[in-house]
Amino acid sequence: MLKASTMRADFIPHDKQARPIHFDCLYEREKFPEDLSEQRIELNAAPATRRQMLDFLAAIEKRGRPVADIETGHISTASCVLANIAMQLGRAVVYDPQKREVTGDPEATRLLQRTYRKPWQRPVV
Repeated sequence: MLKASTMRADFIPHDKQARPIHFDCLYEREKFPEDLSEQRIELNAAPATRRQMLDFLAAIEKRGRPVADIETGHISTASCVLANIAMQLGRAVVYDPQKREVTGDPEATRLLQRTYRKPWQRPVV
């Protein structure tokens, strides 16, 4: 018999050849009640954050790459930064990762960097 806090999940694929998947699941808030008393926690993000931390620790232990490794994060962030620059300037931009500049666009290239707060300095490559 299922507890009141347990839900049933059903995945019914469109492909008639594939088998449906049925499983029990538990609300994260009931599985980790300590989250509710944590002052600065985003309850909606807690499950994903928890799984990402566990994946990261497992990758360290196995000397592998985590699901969200630094390269993936860099590509995602760089894409957003370049999209914001293109929107700000009102034109398309083409980034050259070897030269670390926007091709033929010094104005857009300048927007790739921000001035650091003192006493911090940007490393020179």
